[in-house]
Amino acid sequence: MAIIVQRPKLKWWEHLYLPGIITGMRVTLGHFFSILSGRTKVTMQYPEEKWDSHLPEHYRGAPALVTDEHGRERCVACQLCEFICPPRAITIKPEEIPSDDKWAKVEKRPRAFDIDMIRCIYCGLCEEVCPEQAIFLRKDYAITGTSRAEMVHDKTRLYEIGGVREGLVNKWNELK
Repeated sequence: MAIIVQRPKLKWWEHLYLPGIITGMRVTLGHFFSILSGRTKVTMQYPEEKWDSHLPEHYRGAPALVTDEHGRERCVACQLCEFICPPRAITIKPEEIPSDDKWAKVEKRPRAFDIDMIRCIYCGLCEEVCPEQAIFLRKDYAITGTSRAEMVHDKTRLYEIGGVREGLVNKWNELK
């Protein structure tokens, strides 16, 4: 069964499209004069001015690895972030922890951890799936490089830009 929707009847001046054009010009001229008078600012002078204070709380920037407060890496090389990554930007090569080490119960750690920042879509799935809270999205939006190779961040670079995160790490918990 078809439903027939009646179109509203237009007045004779609405057929001319003149009221729509006049309304649009009034909005455009209002913006033009407010910019000329300096009431609103449109352009941000980027290197001198940054958005850091204006970033929303839910902003998702570049992913980075973090260490605990004792300088130990939090990552257990479970590879969940690698498996969940939609564009396959994360590559992890795990290695076993030697049996003579105090933390041999953890079984493995990342030998290589690479994130291709060109492929990364900053979705935040890697941060959500990490059981040890080893990967975080920073509030950084200026990720630059002069070549594709510079845009692949390795483990040392990721720890360098990630910093330290405090809190309980199951990997280093002696009771587990």
